[in-house]
Formats: sequence, C-alpha cells, structure tokens
Amino acid sequence: MEGISDLKIIGIDERRPPKIRKEPYIDIIFQLSHQAPADWCRDFNALLAKHPSTPKIKEKQGLYIEAWVRTPGDIVTFLDQLKDKVTECSREYIERVERSIRNAGNSNASLAQEGGEQGRLNRIIAELNYDVPEK
Repeated sequence: MEGISDLKIIGIDERRPPKIRKEPYIDIIFQLSHQAPADWCRDFNALLAKHPSTPKIKEKQGLYIEAWVRTPGDIVTFLDQLKDKVTECSREYIERVERSIRNAGNSNASLAQEGGEQGRLNRIIAELNYDVPEK
C-alpha cells in the first residue's frame, strides 16, 4: 500500500494531453502516482491558491493536478515547482497527522489519571499492547 510520503507526480494525463489554446495558454494536467486523500488535496489547493496559474486537484478524484502555463518553455520550471509543493504538502500533512495522534495520546493519558474503577479501566485500555507477539 502506498502512503502519502510516496505521493509524487509521475507524468501527464494521457487522456488529456497538453493543448495550446488561443489565449495563449497551455492547459497541462499532471498525474499523481496514486490517489491522494481529500484533506491532502484541500491542503495542496490552499498551498497553491496564490500561484499565478492556480494549480488544483479535485478532492473527490485526488489523482490529477490541473493547471496551465503561458509557453512551452515554462513547463520544466513549473513541474519543478509542483514537485516541491507536492513534497511540502505531504510533509505538512504527515506532521499534522502525527500531531493529532500525539494530542489524542495526551488526552488518553489524562483519562488514565481519573480515580476509581473508571480510572482503572482507562489505565488498562491505555496500556494495551497491540503488537503481534513474536514466536
């Protein structure tokens, strides 16, 4: 199974190759290595909201970065920027998830401090070991 840290741009959407419009802009759609979670897509879109070409990922799809560039010469630099942003977004996403897990652990620890039978139950639950025993 692939995780967020494995997420990367792997190419152009073959069904929608880059096309020069008359404006003059080039629509370009990059494909990700696997589907990103909706909240990661929201983070990515927010991270690039002020970028001139406003690259976007549809949250329900989570597989394509849709954007545009002005000239073919802009594509290489733009791709490098997007790759950096995908990495940055993944790093921030992982940090947020880890922080959430730590905060949940802290609240479980405070529950274990309760007195009486409920406190005893909370301590037992907090100390359960879910690792597979070695044979």
